[in-house]
Amino acid sequence: MARVLISMPEEFLNKIDEVAQDENRTRSELIRNALRTYIQRNQLRDDAIANRNATILEALLD
Repeated sequence: MARVLISMPEEFLNKIDEVAQDENRTRSELIRNALRTYIQRNQLRDDAIANRNATILEALLD
């Protein structure tokens, strides 16, 4: 697995650690899951925009 070095405010890292501890998982697991969710939401948003644009285009061509 690749490693990534990121910078963030200490307060933010403390919040991440609190959530990870509350959910009984590692910091890495929590961040991977958060990024997976972010990517999935963006894909859903992009799909919704593409579908809306296709509907508009179909209506204009009819």
